[in-house]
Amino acid sequence: MDKIARVLVVEDEILVRLDLVYSLEGAGFSTLEAGSADEAITILEGRSDIRVVFTDIQMPGSIDGMALAHCVRKRWPPTILVVSSGRQRPAGNELPSKTAFLTKPYHPVELSRLLDRISAELLSW
Repeated sequence: MDKIARVLVVEDEILVRLDLVYSLEGAGFSTLEAGSADEAITILEGRSDIRVVFTDIQMPGSIDGMALAHCVRKRWPPTILVVSSGRQRPAGNELPSKTAFLTKPYHPVELSRLLDRISAELLSW
């Protein structure tokens, strides 16, 4: 996997964010962190090496994770998107195109499969 490609983890709950970052880095990904969608957009605007955005839906700030996912798909279309939530499950037509959804709490097998798919997609770039 290209070590330059980065995953931006957008999660307001610090322990959940740290656990996900730990899992991603353990799988060989390089990560950046944001505690809100607003912070994530600022990070995305300042970097060109982010290839994956992994966001929770419910977060504080001017937009939530679902709006962030739609924004990323419009402004940075090749970005791989993963949306997650433990409280809601969006219908397929609510998610931007080519967006994976992962239910919280993350089941290790499901997370591992998703990370394998992301790795394969990054290798095809």
